[in-house]
Amino acid sequence: MAQPQRIRITKRFTFEMAHALHGHDGACANIHGHSYILEVTLLGFPLHEPGHPKDGMVMDFADLKAVVKREVLDRYDHALMISERDAANLSQANGPFGALRVVPWQPSCENMVVDIAGRLKPCLPPRVELLALRLWETATSHAEWWANDQSGVEQEDGNKE
Repeated sequence: MAQPQRIRITKRFTFEMAHALHGHDGACANIHGHSYILEVTLLGFPLHEPGHPKDGMVMDFADLKAVVKREVLDRYDHALMISERDAANLSQANGPFGALRVVPWQPSCENMVVDIAGRLKPCLPPRVELLALRLWETATSHAEWWANDQSGVEQEDGNKE
């Protein structure tokens, strides 16, 4: 092969999660659930080390699966996510809210995809870049995060990403 080329790879994951949107002006203010689909797209040069078990791969899909399981699925799957503004109304004591995830932000699909990007980026090999995430909340609705949309974006705390 002549010149190395950057390649995109994508893996799809599914999880079930409930949430409620604090102060929402519709039905989403109530606790409700979704069957989420998460697509993780990486960008990188395939490893060129003949004889290496990962030769020719940007990242082994099994390795990506392990990272996403640890950083996202183990946290989100079969959980209830609510804003800390609603947390006082629920108890985590062993009952049905044992997998309660209280977050300091509105648990919208958009904010979830930003949270997922923040969890995955530091866990990837140095030669691999998190290029994009697509989080499907329903069969017809999703939020996307793209790395190239993030340069110079000012966060709520005034810091640039």
